[in-house]
Amino acid sequence: MDRGPSRLRIPPAMDVPVTPRVQRLIDTAPLRRLASISQLGLVSMVYPGAMHTRLEHSLGVYAWSLRVLNQVNESTVAEPTNDDLRAAEAFIVASLVHDAGHWPFCHPIEDMGQAGMPRHEERVDAMLRSGPIAKTLAADWDCTADDVMAILCPKKSEQFTEVAPSDQIAFYASCLSGPIDVDKLDYLQRDSLHAGVPYGRNFDPMRIIASMVRHPDRPKLAIHEKGRTAAEMMVFGRYVMFSEVYWHHTVRSATAMLQRAVHELQQPTAGESVDFAEWMDLGEAAWVSRLVEAANQRGGAVQTLVEGLFGANRTLLKRAAEFNVESGEDMHQMLARRPHWWLASCSRPLAASIGEAIDGVVEPELVLIDAPPVKLEVDINIDIMLRSGEVATLGDVSPVASVLANRQFDNHVKRVRVFVPAWVRDRLRGLPDDSMRRWLIDAVAETEKQWV
Repeated sequence: MDRGPSRLRIPPAMDVPVTPRVQRLIDTAPLRRLASISQLGLVSMVYPGAMHTRLEHSLGVYAWSLRVLNQVNESTVAEPTNDDLRAAEAFIVASLVHDAGHWPFCHPIEDMGQAGMPRHEERVDAMLRSGPIAKTLAADWDCTADDVMAILCPKKSEQFTEVAPSDQIAFYASCLSGPIDVDKLDYLQRDSLHAGVPYGRNFDPMRIIASMVRHPDRPKLAIHEKGRTAAEMMVFGRYVMFSEVYWHHTVRSATAMLQRAVHELQQPTAGESVDFAEWMDLGEAAWVSRLVEAANQRGGAVQTLVEGLFGANRTLLKRAAEFNVESGEDMHQMLARRPHWWLASCSRPLAASIGEAIDGVVEPELVLIDAPPVKLEVDINIDIMLRSGEVATLGDVSPVASVLANRQFDNHVKRVRVFVPAWVRDRLRGLPDDSMRRWLIDAVAETEKQWV
């Protein structure tokens, strides 16, 4: 299934087999647009090489999906049925289009949970039913839009009626999104490569592929015991990539600044607000241009935030406090998984307390509380097929993985932080260490009183 008449080459020296129908899908406008959207967005402010695109990642996921199909189907004795082939085709299409609904800086904006902003999966659904992707799907592929969406959104599979046998679809859904899947196989290595760090490449992806099996009792992916060590290393690599790259404190400062600018621009001022849903089909350069224009029109703190991100000089807010589950569990629990609008409201009494303590005026829009979003990361505890024929979880057989599997992944890699302008951070240095904790507790109490 992976032998096409031509091949594309993507980093790191990866051949991507392309058949004519795959090329026609890649050439559609929604997938071509992904060439103008960076995979990691604001991460490049800390790791300048991290400028790779979502198209490159999508091609990588597609290439890994072909390897998975070869691995899990090569031991099958029976000839594949039409339904088997249909589900496999849906998996290939899903691997190519899974990010087609993304817009610039999609993940941090989705994490805000703003009303009226469709999630990128909903946009993929629409593309599969109308437009160039839908036409290509109908002309070249023997699967339906429902088949593809049932793989992309398995929790909503009951909404899709024209679906191949559910066991096959459910299995391929776990191959695309699960504790170990083709998406993570690609992005961990690719992000690590372009960021110039080793963390996401310190595992053996081919050993993982060679160890992939169908779960004996459930329609999902499992790993044979021979791949346990490779799976451990991949899980740990993902942990370190979140800790050192995706949730690096400077990356999170830039992310919090973008989120607050988006939030403030959505608030009506003199009857005007920005509808970011109208910008979703833009490439990244055009999107940033629109954001800068809107921020300049709004002025004030919003303009300061956007200029700090996209102006001639990079000027990011500074970390004034940080809490994790080891050193500040009470604060972490108090602020983690709050909606963004609530954190924005909480920053106002916090800014007032800070201003009073340092004897200065601190704009509340420039006091940012960054916390783990409502949505949790995918479970990391994949099932392992033991040589005895029994099934155990990775956490059961691995002392390394058990620590991460049995304690909430997000609570360790995603910290609660407070960011402020540099001059504010400098004045705060002479105050007692527990000052920010006390101010946050008071700010939370005031905010909860306000919104009860």
